[in-house]
Amino acid sequence: MAGKKVLIVYAHQEPRSFNGSLKDVAVAELSRQGCTVTVSDLYAMDFEPRATRKDITGALSSPEFFSYSVEAYEAFKKRSLTSDIIAEQKKVQEADLVMFQFPLYWFSVPAILKGWMDRVLCQGFAFDIPGFYDDGLLKGKLAILSLTTGGTADMYWKTGVSGDFRYFLWPLQHGTLHFCGFKVLAPHISFAPEFASEEERRGMVASWAQRLKTIWKEEPIPCSPPWYFGQ
Repeated sequence: MAGKKVLIVYAHQEPRSFNGSLKDVAVAELSRQGCTVTVSDLYAMDFEPRATRKDITGALSSPEFFSYSVEAYEAFKKRSLTSDIIAEQKKVQEADLVMFQFPLYWFSVPAILKGWMDRVLCQGFAFDIPGFYDDGLLKGKLAILSLTTGGTADMYWKTGVSGDFRYFLWPLQHGTLHFCGFKVLAPHISFAPEFASEEERRGMVASWAQRLKTIWKEEPIPCSPPWYFGQ
């Protein structure tokens, strides 16, 4: 949709990977619509995933006992967070939609993407107390997870060996994105691309491109426990 700004936070080491193809087709389709698309390619950026005192450039507010959450909050208010965090926060602040493209690692995000969440979505920027869930500081923005799995779709149902895929989305969509105020669109899950034929993989990429054509018309999911765990 013309005039909209999209940030794609992308976590895969190989540009020619299936995740790379999904990212590329999103950039192409959203750009075609007239959106401004920014990509944070975390591995290419050599993004630092560790939350340490190096993230605070000025004096610590409590040097005798280091608390990352306290110091990051104070540093955000004083504009003394390190430049890589400030750069990512600016991208998030400007975005109407933040899209996360990644392979599922252990029912979660790769460490480099977890580190992005830990460092970028700090108190004062993404949430405050009070100021979380529906009152999160990023309210008014949309978020979507586009992820790939190693396991096949039949493994990720309630009766499957891995349980319902919605179970592993709970900490990411609800505990992180909704906590920060995002309205969360239904996830896009590409199941087991490694075990698919070339033709099937092309179809999976095409279905993502097709969905993106109408992404701005989608309603967010009701991001509350029943969506994940049933009544």
